[in-house]
Amino acid sequence: MTPGEAVDVAIVGAGPAGTTLAAHLARRGVQVLVLERSPGWHWRAGGVFASPAAVGELRRAGLPETTIDAVTQPIPAMRLETAAGTIVRLTYGADTGGPMAVGFDRSALDPALEQLAVDAGATVERGVTVHAVRLRGSQGRTTTNAIDLGGREVAARVVIGSDGTHSVVARAAGVARPPRLAPRVGLTWHVTDPRPTTDPPADARMIVGRDAYVGLARVPGERLNIGVVLGQSWLAGLARDGAAPTVERLLATIPRRDDDPVDWAAAPVCDTIAGASPLGVSVTRRAGPGWFLVGDACGFLDPFTGEGIHRALVSSDLAARAILAGLTTDREPGEARAADAYDRAMTRRFATKDAVSWLVQTFLGRPRLFEYAARRLAERPDVRATMGLVMGDLIPASRALDPRFLAALLAP
Repeated sequence: MTPGEAVDVAIVGAGPAGTTLAAHLARRGVQVLVLERSPGWHWRAGGVFASPAAVGELRRAGLPETTIDAVTQPIPAMRLETAAGTIVRLTYGADTGGPMAVGFDRSALDPALEQLAVDAGATVERGVTVHAVRLRGSQGRTTTNAIDLGGREVAARVVIGSDGTHSVVARAAGVARPPRLAPRVGLTWHVTDPRPTTDPPADARMIVGRDAYVGLARVPGERLNIGVVLGQSWLAGLARDGAAPTVERLLATIPRRDDDPVDWAAAPVCDTIAGASPLGVSVTRRAGPGWFLVGDACGFLDPFTGEGIHRALVSSDLAARAILAGLTTDREPGEARAADAYDRAMTRRFATKDAVSWLVQTFLGRPRLFEYAARRLAERPDVRATMGLVMGDLIPASRALDPRFLAALLAP
């Protein structure tokens, strides 16, 4: 690559959304350059648990079935546990013959998606830092987008932000907004899981505590992923003492169940604790003429309601369709129509799920109300099954907002 180089599409960030989008586009003859700051893959805060819908999106992206099998650990259900001891088991349809949810080995999944992009013809450059993105029409530029790599500039007809909740592309477009929830911090890491791989698959767990929750999900490689989300009351201690002591205090408040075969609070740690803050981000638009946002960069509320990997993969698929349409039409009008089409498609796909997520956050912020709803879910199998399918993006989220469903959930 040389100074002054121009490409059709430049993607900032080599996470699952960026590399999957690169594969979609390169497979159709588009010249794609993916720019990633990290020299090599390393563990950083991210989701590992996903409903069967995410596996379906990986198949749509072209990931071979053998690779999917290698990077996934089947999980029969997510077991939601409240502070009062109520247990709600969400199966995402697996109990009626559907596929199971999964725990992803991100150390294998992410490189596999990157290789998928390379095999399709995309160029992936690692160890390069994007210092600035200048979108055409801003800062005096009227003809093309430019990416400043520090002593080198790449021009691109379309720039994609796949760079998470601190997206440089979202900032350049002027669409990034602060999170609408109170400040929270996510921490995640892996510990060893000594259970034999021949054992029946184990449920994942989501344990709701005081102003925090803990997620546990087994992943391939005899490991257990632990993710915690800390609310505002934990943040002063986190800043003062650091991640490890704060996590130790939190885990000490979570009782270990008799049927839990892994002492996950004391198991050997496999990697350093990675953090993410702020957890949430919102944007006023997901795309404009010559730029698109995918994955977490185009909006993220909270991992509790299962946003993460599935939404990232869907956004890459929808963005690819819109970008391909824009590249093959008249430049300005066609690109504006493509951006609008993508923004509308994402709204149609996720606006109702976002409303459900906000409803769940309302309950989480009121422990007595959350406990009441959890007990009703535990007692009412049909309502619980519907909620699991909605949370897993397997049926329209509007089902959870239907007055009849809400009455069935909340009626004494």
